[in-house]
Amino acid sequence: MQEPLIRLQNISKSFDGSVVLDDLNLDIKENEFVTLLGPSGCGKTTTLRILGGFAKPDSGRVFFDGEDITNLPPNKRQLNTVFQKYALFPHMNIEENIAFGLKIKGKSRDYIRDKIRYALKLVNLDGYEKRDVTSLSGGQQQRIAIARAIVNEPRVLLLDEPLGALDLKLRQDMQYELIRLKNELGITFVYVTHDQEESLTMSDTIVVMNQGYIQQMGTPQNIYNEPENAFVADFIGDSNIIDGMMVKDLLVEICGQKIPCVDSGFGTDQPVDVVIRPEDVELSTDPSNGFLSGRVTSLIFKGVHYEMEVMAGGFEWLVQSTLCYPVGSEVGIQVKPENIQIMKKPESADEKAVSIDA
Repeated sequence: MQEPLIRLQNISKSFDGSVVLDDLNLDIKENEFVTLLGPSGCGKTTTLRILGGFAKPDSGRVFFDGEDITNLPPNKRQLNTVFQKYALFPHMNIEENIAFGLKIKGKSRDYIRDKIRYALKLVNLDGYEKRDVTSLSGGQQQRIAIARAIVNEPRVLLLDEPLGALDLKLRQDMQYELIRLKNELGITFVYVTHDQEESLTMSDTIVVMNQGYIQQMGTPQNIYNEPENAFVADFIGDSNIIDGMMVKDLLVEICGQKIPCVDSGFGTDQPVDVVIRPEDVELSTDPSNGFLSGRVTSLIFKGVHYEMEVMAGGFEWLVQSTLCYPVGSEVGIQVKPENIQIMKKPESADEKAVSIDA
């Protein structure tokens, strides 16, 4: 089994008495694209800063390639960081900003020139070498920050929401370029974002965080299709989360109706959360064709599909379909057993559910 390149072991961190990270454990393999995903204040940026050496944990250790680097300063670590706020040198032009780290390492003039050209081409800023940093837009400055980190070819690149200032088309282009760069150079990426679509597009592994805990960790497919709790299901994509009762193995009751599912091991007559993705809800023009009948109350055209709200069984269902059902239509609702996800109800509002199965 491959040993992790990075290991965060029992990391805890508080600010002004408020716990930001609570006994966090995380392993990251070499050449892996890991995304820390969660809402503001969940601890993802603090985790990145501790990994980069810009903050020290109150307790716990940071290991890199088997070496304890907990107390090692940032400039001694084999990592480069791209911050949200760019951190460019305003008194230097673009060429000088990108070359800064390479000059410190004593690289030759020809090597530095080639690297600058490569990096600027990568971020779609060819010919900008002599431009002044203050003349650039926020999005252009962020691309220069990415270029400056890339040219140093670190073993690990830490990125704190680096694409947030870019427009949609350029952000999508940069997502693919970052994936290509990881594959070409073998760089390990640790990426912080609150953008669910971005994390699903780019990641080998997604770490969903909330309230200083890892709620779930796994592949994008696993996180989306098999959420471990209601928080993950609600945060990753759209979901219908319904109060249910597990009647017995393979049979659940929702909205007063017993329907088959594929889950077992929850006991009998146990309250559960039932998660059904909106694209898995099937509608019929015949209200009797389904386990529930309802009425369409809202309709929005999204381009690739229609998004509808359907009131049925006392619950407002979110439905995504390529078929259009006008507002006011009487419809039947059906869901295949394999598209029903059963989860235990949390015992408290901040109960954590931890999975490290990638």
